[in-house]
Formats: sequence, structure tokens, C-alpha cells
Amino acid sequence: MEEDYAPHTGTFWAVSNVGICLFKMHAIDFSKTLLILDLDETLIHATPNVLDYEPAFQVFEYHIYLRPHLSTFLQTCTEHFTLAVWSSAGDNYVNEVVKQIIPPTIPLAFVWGRSKCTMRAEHIFEEDHYSPHLGHHRAVKLLKKVKSLGFRLERTLIVDDSPHKAKFNYGNAIYPKPFEGDRADDELLALGDYLTTLKDVENVRKIEKRGWRN
Repeated sequence: MEEDYAPHTGTFWAVSNVGICLFKMHAIDFSKTLLILDLDETLIHATPNVLDYEPAFQVFEYHIYLRPHLSTFLQTCTEHFTLAVWSSAGDNYVNEVVKQIIPPTIPLAFVWGRSKCTMRAEHIFEEDHYSPHLGHHRAVKLLKKVKSLGFRLERTLIVDDSPHKAKFNYGNAIYPKPFEGDRADDELLALGDYLTTLKDVENVRKIEKRGWRN
């Protein structure tokens, strides 16, 4: 395991072959519902091309654009939930982005990248026959992995713009519209308001969330 110190945050990050974890600088509050947040197209937009306005920062070859109202959203969420980040992007990339967008005053239960995802084959059918060699693998997030940390799935929510990544835990999932750089985007304001209605629900899996915007 390698340690990477972020001097501007005063926080140690640990990078290992099982993902990225934030050392427990704060005690995890298990009394709150766990809220797992995706990064790309959920909280940020990353692109190798510059849009028609300047990015917030750059990580490797990617220009990073923050979704409007991100700061307000994070502050709302940390008041009512225990927060974590889980992205299917590369671990080092996830580490760098989180250091930039999550203030040190916001404790995180964990920060996971692609190495914590499970790769599942997508099967393709062509001309009424199955062609396994034409399939490809996609990363999915299996929430049973958070149970080993002491969290209950009945009190766990995951926010991800890609439904296939949480398809095995759809009862825990909330799907925002993908963010691709629109400066007029207000999805996080609506999402923050909706999430606060779930903060005290004993079993979030029983709540129908597919029409959450209505």
C-alpha cells in the first residue's frame, strides 16, 4: 500500500490494489443512511477537450467541470447522510478528483475506484443466436461490499447516472441525468431536496425512486 499526502487538505489517502480508501480521520456515523456518490457525469464532467468555458481544474489529460450547485449539494448531504464516493474510473484519477472537489471538512466513509468494481460480461445476441465472443465487460458496483464495513443495505443509497452500474441493487439506486457541462444544469438542487426526504427512512429499498423528479 502506498500513501499519498495531500498538503492542501491535510489528509492522508491510501492507494492499494483493492481501491482507494480514506484513512478514518473521522469516526463513521452508522446512525445515518450511507449515501454513495458517483463522480463522472454525476458530480463532474471530465473531457480531454476544453468546452466553451474554463474548467475548474485538470487531472491528467482531462479537463474537469464541476456540476452547478455541487458545493451546496455536498453540504446538504453531509448534514443528513454518511457520505462515500465510488466511481468506476481508474483509482488514481478518482483519488485526484476527490482531493479537489470534497472539502476536508466533509468526512468520507470510503473512496473507491474501479478496482472495487466487479467486471461483468455483457452478452450479445445476433441473428437469433448467442455470440459470447462479441460481448464485452462493464464495471458494476455490488453493494454487498459495503456490508463488510458495517453498513446495512436497507440504509444505503447510491447515486449514479449509469443505471447498469447499480443494476444488481436497483432498490438502493437513484439515477440523476448525466451532466455534460451545461452551466444551466440544476439537477443537484432537485436531487438534494429529494434525498433529504429519505434521510430517516428505515428501508430505502422499499421506496420507489425511479420517478424521483416528479
